[in-house]
Amino acid sequence: MPDVPGADAQPLCASTELAERGRAWVWDVLEYGRPMRAFALRFDGTVRAYLNRCVHVPTEMDWQPGEFLDMDKRWILCSIHGASYEPADGRCVGGPCGRGKLTAVAVQEQGGQVYWYPSRDIRPVPF
Repeated sequence: MPDVPGADAQPLCASTELAERGRAWVWDVLEYGRPMRAFALRFDGTVRAYLNRCVHVPTEMDWQPGEFLDMDKRWILCSIHGASYEPADGRCVGGPCGRGKLTAVAVQEQGGQVYWYPSRDIRPVPF
C-alpha cells in the first residue's frame, strides 16, 4: 500500500466517521461486475474493510445498518446464521463458515481520510 493515496485511491469517509469498534461505513462496489456492498470498520485502531458477504451463505451480514460486531464487540458476526469472523483478518473463528475468510478490500487512512483501493475483481460503481 502506498504512503500517500495513489491515482486509483477512492475516497471513502472521514477518519472520524469510524469510531473504535463502532458502526461500520457501508458502500456499494462491483464484484466481477455485479453489485455488492462492502464495509469498513475500525478495530484495535486499524481500519479494516471486507465485502458484506458471509462465507457460509452469500448474504449481507449486518444485523442493523452498519452494525457487524457481536454484543461484546469482539467478532464480526453474520446476523443470519451466527458465523463469526476475526476483524483483523476476516478469518472464520466460529459457526458454519468453516475455514473460510471474508473477502478483504484494501483500505488506507491518510490525512484524516479513509481511502479504498479497487482490485481486478472489486471495482467502484460508475456514476
